[in-house]
Order: sequence, then structure tokens, then C-alpha cells
Amino acid sequence: MSKIAPCLWFNGQAEEAARFYVSIFADGAIGAISRYGQGAPFPAGTALMVEFELAGQRFQALNGGPQFAHSEAISLSIRAKDEDEVDRYWTALTAQGGTEGRCGWLKDRYGVSWQVVPDGLGALLSDPDPLRARRAMQAMMQMRKLDLTAMRAAAAGD
Repeated sequence: MSKIAPCLWFNGQAEEAARFYVSIFADGAIGAISRYGQGAPFPAGTALMVEFELAGQRFQALNGGPQFAHSEAISLSIRAKDEDEVDRYWTALTAQGGTEGRCGWLKDRYGVSWQVVPDGLGALLSDPDPLRARRAMQAMMQMRKLDLTAMRAAAAGD
């Protein structure tokens, strides 16, 4: 297991967010949860730090307060094996207040940025034929959720 675990900063929703994320991934799991005591910036019993795992990657969710917000400067990228998996992740992460971005990016209801990337995207965008690669890129630039089938058709000139 990696020695590095991304730590996501929340303003009171760390435990809720971690539970949401593990519900989306079949192998997701909540680990240790430490809680605030009396006299802390959050009510006693509120999660301070939640450790969780998604697809073999450790994460931490910290209730740190309102000082910092999530931004697109850091995103979590999911490699999806097929269109069904792209659809499943996209639907789950945009549910209940999440927002769609362009080119396979979205923000979940907590403001965390994600990329849902279908297997084969890298090969398509780096096609040895620069015209095919450019047509695939142009198609992708018009999309929100990525549709690899449509991108392949665009690359072929269809």
C-alpha cells in the first residue's frame, strides 16, 4: 500500500463525504475515525479525521473548517473500463448537487473535482495519425461525460 494518502479538507462533512465515496466503489472501506472532543472548533463527537480506501488507494478526510475550499487544481481521476462504468461513476458523483464539467470532469456535491476517464482515451488522443487524434480531441472538447464510441467515430471521420 502506498505511503502517500491524499487528504481532503472539509467543513464538517468529512465523515458524510467518506461514506458517500465508499458507497460508490465496490471495494471502498472506512478505516479509523478520530473525533473532536469538548472545546474544539466542531461539536464534540464530530469526525476530525476519517481514513478511507477507494480502489486500493488510501485517503483521509479532515474536518478542518471553512478556511479552504476544493478547486480543480487537484482532481481525482477514475479509470473506467467501459461505457457502463463511465455512466455509473458519472451518475453517482453528480447526484444530489454535483455538477458536470467539460471533457470528463465533474464536481461532486462536496466540491471535490473528479475525472471519469474511459480506458482507451490516451491511445485515441495520441493516435499516430495526427488528423485522427485531432478529430478525437475536437469531439472530446464538446463533451461533458466522455463518450469513447463517439470520439472513435469522430477520429475515423464518421
